[in-house]
Amino acid sequence: MAMSSRQRFHETMHYGRPDRPPYFEEGIREELVAAWRQQGLAADADLASLFPSDPTEYIEPEFDPLPEFERWPSNRAELVELEKRLDPADAARLPENWAEQVQSLRDRDTVRMLQVHQGFFLSAGVMGWSRFADVMRALIADPGYVHRLMEICGEFCAALAERMLSEVSIDAAVFSEPIGDNGGPLISPRMYEEFALSSYEPVLQVLRRHGVETIVFITYANARILIPSILERGFNCLWACEVYGEAMDYRDIRREYGRDLRLIGGIDLDALRQGRDAIREEIETKVPPLLASGGYVPLADGRVREDVAFEDYAYYRETLRRVLEG
Repeated sequence: MAMSSRQRFHETMHYGRPDRPPYFEEGIREELVAAWRQQGLAADADLASLFPSDPTEYIEPEFDPLPEFERWPSNRAELVELEKRLDPADAARLPENWAEQVQSLRDRDTVRMLQVHQGFFLSAGVMGWSRFADVMRALIADPGYVHRLMEICGEFCAALAERMLSEVSIDAAVFSEPIGDNGGPLISPRMYEEFALSSYEPVLQVLRRHGVETIVFITYANARILIPSILERGFNCLWACEVYGEAMDYRDIRREYGRDLRLIGGIDLDALRQGRDAIREEIETKVPPLLASGGYVPLADGRVREDVAFEDYAYYRETLRRVLEG
């Protein structure tokens, strides 16, 4: 008997017996569809039918200060203004048409993922070099300021998560953490534990209270050195996006951390740009051993863009389907 998408996801994340592995897709943008049509994709082609996937709802509230700062607070005294601008009761914090979305989710079989935090640097207001430099200096010169800033953000995110979880049940909570690049995090593991992870604890307490069992760490960097720290705090799922494949090879990570760490992604997006041989090798060498060990949702490690030809994407999906179902 076929499972619902939610049942399938839960069985996978609990090392159970799903009827098949979940199919996830990050979304095919209109500009990509337009490029594929120039390559011969029929105007009336139904991509949802050509490339079916388990429906997934990614719920993303508004985390930034409202109104935005022209100049971010630069000392502890000024952080009072940050608290005022991070009001979890503000209706603008919720996704547009939130009440309708809540009702719709009650009636649909879709995997629900709620983003509960936007990570260290974005919480600190880093959108460019100047603010990045200010934050990095403050870590050394004024650590009390950084501690309080992150505490305020953590308390706000916890209250916002509490508000949303009182209205809808979810299948996974997501911490988005753009923390570095392919060379590694831009702060040390010790600093990450001290300033970031400690401030996430109020959010994690809310998630535990609401019975949310899958806690996802989405990273856009080589965050391998941080894995022991996030596991200790209670994270149990890694979703690495657009990273150098060897640095975050899921096969190595699974061998090192075993079943303590579920995995989403892991298929190098670059392979989709390199033709059929590269696609076949990437999927056939990586996916089967990860599926065999369980707790794994196969997916390209980034959103497909216009430099991936339609025929190569179609071959990727067909090869993945064959491996998953064969």
